[in-house]
Amino acid sequence: DGSNDKTEEIISNLCGQDKKLKLINLKKNMGQTAALSAGFHRATGEYIITIDADLQNDPNDIPTLLNYLEAGSYDIVSGHRANRKDAFITRTLPSKIANKLIALLSGVKLNDFGCTLKIYKKEILKGIHLYGDMHRFIPALASWQGAKIGEIPVNHRARKYGKSKYGLARIFKVTLDLMIIKFMGSYSTRPLHFFGGAGLISIFFSFLCGVLLIYLKLAKGESIINSPLLHLASLLFLIGFQSILMGLLAEIMTRTYFESQNKPIYFIRDTKNLDEYKNS
Repeated sequence: DGSNDKTEEIISNLCGQDKKLKLINLKKNMGQTAALSAGFHRATGEYIITIDADLQNDPNDIPTLLNYLEAGSYDIVSGHRANRKDAFITRTLPSKIANKLIALLSGVKLNDFGCTLKIYKKEILKGIHLYGDMHRFIPALASWQGAKIGEIPVNHRARKYGKSKYGLARIFKVTLDLMIIKFMGSYSTRPLHFFGGAGLISIFFSFLCGVLLIYLKLAKGESIINSPLLHLASLLFLIGFQSILMGLLAEIMTRTYFESQNKPIYFIRDTKNLDEYKNS
């Protein structure tokens, strides 16, 4: 992923010695999500294991992750850096806040979404398309497809080489990404429920302002024309009406997307006795 150390050179030499090793070298630094996605698309095994290259994760934890996944019939098992060896203010605290936000809004009860040391069943990643900085949300995206998620404590080492690119600003980025994830998870196939609901609430408050205007006119003789409530009622009604129209447009776009891509709105784990329907 555009590393400026000797990573590429070392891995290339190792690939020449052992054909089991594979190297995917991106043209430039494109971010962790893009790098993981490139690996996911080209992986051929039944299981996919991810691990950071900064030596803070312990490869000896990999068999433990695999055993836990198979014993519990999980689709994903995530590592939990329970005894984290990072600076508290700049790394651990922002990560804890981000993890709480993600767990709250996604409904996936993990303690450490940011731990890269994870094991996945390859089949669960087929329906997940990553972009932006969405790699930390893979458990949430998979859970919404019905995946079974597990988590176990893993070792964590103090960082010896390089510098982390994550810090306090991560909280704000995660919050913005969460808004996208929450919308995609809850309303991607029914956007009118989101925009229309907001629009109806706005129109309802517009109606309340109108009722208050009539009351003030009849009970106290105040002018409707000169009242700021008239402008507020008009504004709320227009915002509500536009929100409903936006929801209708989003609904049309969603239907067009799913139909043009021939993309199903469901995810099947397995089937039985369906061979007789192949030609029907």
